[in-house]
Amino acid sequence: MNDRQPFDLKAYVHDSETKPCFICGLVRNDPSCFHHRIFENDETIIFLSKYPTLPGYCLVCPREHREDLAQDLSTEEYLRLQEKVHLLSRALKKVFHAERIYVLSLGSQQANSHLHFHVVPLPAGVPLKEQQYHALMAEHGVLRIADDQMAQMARRITEAYHSELTAS
Repeated sequence: MNDRQPFDLKAYVHDSETKPCFICGLVRNDPSCFHHRIFENDETIIFLSKYPTLPGYCLVCPREHREDLAQDLSTEEYLRLQEKVHLLSRALKKVFHAERIYVLSLGSQQANSHLHFHVVPLPAGVPLKEQQYHALMAEHGVLRIADDQMAQMARRITEAYHSELTAS
């Protein structure tokens, strides 16, 4: 398992409140918003979290800046986005032999307002007290994963994702 490092929540919140949307920056290929990409098409972008609490922690987002799940997406757009969440879940299950896949939509109008889904594989064998919200909370530390390992992880997930995409 990779080492954990403390997460600077104060700096993260400050950046989220004061800097432009990092997801829109990623879509625009802004180098300051670099994340390892898994998949993208004209509607969706999927990438590894820069602050993973578990290996394979991904975000699934509409490319266009949308903020409100209930009001900013049509039913058809929502279903297409959820299809990507489902395919990614299947890929993560295979790559990480996950016991469970966690899916959450987090964010706030005050910070990280771009709609996004967290899709996170829970490895088998994690004690119950370290599962669920505990496993996802950066306050318990984030994994320190070298960039080359992140790139390799992204390639493995991408291959599994494309396999699921062609099978569906």
